[in-house]
Amino acid sequence: MNEEQKACVETDGGAASDRMWVRYLPLFLRKRFQSRHVFQEAVENSGWLVGDKLLRMGIGLLVGVWVARYLGPAQFGIMSYAGSVAGLAGAIAGLGIDSIVIRDLVRYPERSDEFLGTAFVLRFFSGLVCYLVMLGIVIAIKPGETLTHVIVAIIGWTLTIGAFDTADLWFQSKVMSKYVVYARSAGFLISALVRLVLIFAKASLVAFAVTNLVEIGIGAIALLYAYYRKNGCLRRWKARLPLAKELVHSGWPVLLGGIVSMICLRVDQVILGQISNPKELGVYAAAVRVAELWFFLPSAIIASVFPNIIKAKEVDEEEFYKRLQKLFNFLAFAGYAVAIPVTFLGPFVINLLYGKAYSGAAPMLIILIWSDLFINLAMARGAYLFAMNWTWILLGVNAVAAVVNIALNLVLIPHYGGTGAAVASLLSYWVSAHGVCFLIKPLRRGGQMMTRALLWPKFW
Repeated sequence: MNEEQKACVETDGGAASDRMWVRYLPLFLRKRFQSRHVFQEAVENSGWLVGDKLLRMGIGLLVGVWVARYLGPAQFGIMSYAGSVAGLAGAIAGLGIDSIVIRDLVRYPERSDEFLGTAFVLRFFSGLVCYLVMLGIVIAIKPGETLTHVIVAIIGWTLTIGAFDTADLWFQSKVMSKYVVYARSAGFLISALVRLVLIFAKASLVAFAVTNLVEIGIGAIALLYAYYRKNGCLRRWKARLPLAKELVHSGWPVLLGGIVSMICLRVDQVILGQISNPKELGVYAAAVRVAELWFFLPSAIIASVFPNIIKAKEVDEEEFYKRLQKLFNFLAFAGYAVAIPVTFLGPFVINLLYGKAYSGAAPMLIILIWSDLFINLAMARGAYLFAMNWTWILLGVNAVAAVVNIALNLVLIPHYGGTGAAVASLLSYWVSAHGVCFLIKPLRRGGQMMTRALLWPKFW
């Protein structure tokens, strides 16, 4: 080993055993990690991200439930409406450039100040424009609802403040997510504490809306400080017009996909808030919060097994489809394992978490929880399409799902309220994951595998 290699090893922390968490692994696993520094970094980085998700899921659920109980369905509905509208606007404000910037930061680290500066300016001004347009539309379609206008105006500022998260792209390119977790956890925990104080102080809805800005603001400040401590300097950031044009041009397919995905996730609450009343939306939002608790499961499973599936495709196509079938089987099993118990325990879960004021959320939750089954399969099918390099099909499928979702919501919500929105979500996710496979020839084999998984799910 030459001197340069020794220096690299010392900088990286030496062998696998030098990492604290590796020391506590069983011997046969510890041996597999030795001299695999890149893999160690990936595992450690993923661990920080999973830990952040678990923290937010646990504390976020408890505090969120407490806030929902305090505000009541009507005010909680207004807050959920504002969050959903801001979410749709945020899908546009991001311009789809994040993954492009991360890729280029990895390829050209010497141009990091140029990429970060350009991305910051694009995200800031795009967020500002989206904020003004969003607020104007809400005022136009909800005349006379001053409280709703105020809450949307407050929460909407997250679109511009979010631009200060640009430093996160640099940390992602360096596989250093623990600093991002530190920063965002600081904002999350402080805002959670503030929300509890507001409940005891019997604060207004406006105060809770401002807390959303507090969380984003503290997280952004902490992230910029972490960036500064890692030898970053904001004053060196420079925006370049030619690069801005290049990023926007490269990011539009991702932007379009992000908009479609956000429509599928949030358009039901926007339409329900527009057609129905805030109380109905608040009850529905409570059901959605519980149903979405399980979204991290398929992501974690796919992230763990998909690299091996890709390797199998390069060697043996039949082995590739065999492993893919196992993935569908397991995700179907996981979907049933969640949906069946919640179907019977839905009323108990809603009453335990939210109280009698939200009892109407129980039937909505029972319907929504079955959509998780098809979300699992849709995510696995999405990974399959990426493996086959059929991303254009994925965009088309998601677009069909969004159109079906909007149409069903417009038809069902006027007659059935939140329950109609839940049915619309279930049917649109089935169409996106399973039904559309039999309309598009390249997807038919995947559709057949999903059918087998739905009829005969297996643990593995």
